[in-house]
Amino acid sequence: MKVRFTKMHGLGNDFVVLDGVRQSLALTPDQLRQLADRRFGIGCDQILLVEAPTRPDADFRYRIFNADGGEVEQCGNGARCFVRFVREQGLTAQREIVVETMKGLIRPREGEDGNITVDMGVPRFAPDAIPFISPVDAVVQPLMVGDDEVMISVVSMGNPHAVQLVADVDTAPVASQGLLIENHPRFPQRVNAGFMQVVDRHAVRLRVFERGAGETLACGTGACAAAVAGIRRGLLDSPVRVATRGGELSIAWAGDAQPVYMSGPATTVFTGEIDL
Repeated sequence: MKVRFTKMHGLGNDFVVLDGVRQSLALTPDQLRQLADRRFGIGCDQILLVEAPTRPDADFRYRIFNADGGEVEQCGNGARCFVRFVREQGLTAQREIVVETMKGLIRPREGEDGNITVDMGVPRFAPDAIPFISPVDAVVQPLMVGDDEVMISVVSMGNPHAVQLVADVDTAPVASQGLLIENHPRFPQRVNAGFMQVVDRHAVRLRVFERGAGETLACGTGACAAAVAGIRRGLLDSPVRVATRGGELSIAWAGDAQPVYMSGPATTVFTGEIDL
């Protein structure tokens, strides 16, 4: 089977984007892992599938598959690439679109400056919304990671995040703790592990060990979760500049019951066709 694809990235968080509107696609987990393999396939952190919507109030359906072949609920950097893709491919002329995801609707918009802003929805904090096994609903929670107790803030941005403060992201234990936190038994659906260094009240540095993908150069939902966690802890004020290893995102959040807005670039790298 020949599959047409577009390689894209949002601050180095890279994607293989597939047009499921004009070609029929039903890929197996093995085929998804082949696409994501950086030596035997195209190589990416996630595969994004653009489909026709299943509900009347959406323009498109957006599906996300991690490099391990598993489908996940949300991807912020991918959402920006989604907008750039459907506009460049002539699937829409609209600057703002309504996109159906596994966890509801998002509304990304391409600005005149080329940056894309995404309404990422209202963050959720209740343990059962993450999901996270905890007897209390607290802004900061203890978590045993190996022999160490770390303090985390749990946030759902349509996908689960555990954010911890670190003194320096360059020396943070991302490699040693990331996989342990991702697969911690208190997170029944696994979790994205964020390591956040506060620079000032409007700026942080961030590294994220993503569920099913490992550490990536940038994580859009992780940036949203980090900013929200910092604001709730009284450490940050909106808007927050989030510096990742791939570049910078701007996150704005007005507080409880309000949506989070993420702004940043999206880049097309190349297009091609692959045999699966």
